[in-house]
Amino acid sequence: MSERIDVRKTYKLYIGGKFPRSESGRSYEVTDAKGRFLANAALASRKDARDAAVAARAAFPGWSSATAYNRGQVLYRVAELLEGRRTQFVSEVAAGEGLTARKAEALVDASIDRWVWYAGWSDKVMQVHGSANPVAGPYFDFSVPEPTGVVAVLAPQNSSLLGLVSVVASAIVTGNTVVVVASERSPLPAVTLSEVLATSDVPGGVVNILTGRAAEVAPWLAAHMDVNAIDLAGAPVDSVTDLQVAAADNLKRVLLPRLDDWTATPGTERMFAMLETKTVWHPIGV
Repeated sequence: MSERIDVRKTYKLYIGGKFPRSESGRSYEVTDAKGRFLANAALASRKDARDAAVAARAAFPGWSSATAYNRGQVLYRVAELLEGRRTQFVSEVAAGEGLTARKAEALVDASIDRWVWYAGWSDKVMQVHGSANPVAGPYFDFSVPEPTGVVAVLAPQNSSLLGLVSVVASAIVTGNTVVVVASERSPLPAVTLSEVLATSDVPGGVVNILTGRAAEVAPWLAAHMDVNAIDLAGAPVDSVTDLQVAAADNLKRVLLPRLDDWTATPGTERMFAMLETKTVWHPIGV
């Protein structure tokens, strides 16, 4: 009996709820922590980045107007499906980051729990970040948080799943849509996550995932006039200043890279960084 040949997987981008190949037709080799070949991943181009931004903008009105309760349900559903593919994620995280199976399992479990954690925040942001302001006069005065819009995210290079989940879930739970540039070194968990998102209740275009080189794609996202904010969590160190300058052309919100411990309990800072505050005055008795 002949030995069975594995079915090789074709890794693609995730844009607008679909799985296109890179517009450029390019790919690059993904290796494990020991340099052994794992797969050929799509190498996103600036045209792919523009397409992703268009898809994110188109999805923004529907996602931002959904109720906070509904967004929480959608994020929780992602956690359910991630749990069902736990074994595959463990394998990919272990290979990409050079970890033992036990350590990879801990990171995957933390990633699932993080989706649940952010899902629980969906209907609490208004109470924590909003306020009723005292004013001298017969008025109600409220400060109300609103999503900033389309957020470009450069995913952490050193945390292919937990870091990725941390930067994506914190942005979409408040109503933003995102364009994500996955870890160049370990993109396979991001590709698998895109398959989870595609089969969950997340509307197409809310999360768009590009694989490739952040140094190539990030400048176009930073300068894109229809991108409202950029998270530089995984930005190449020597490009941070240039990306800030590019983002300043249309007054983007910029979240600078920090020495984040992705395994630590998350706070609210990353969620609140991608919110705008609208102040509403209303006469009393009207």
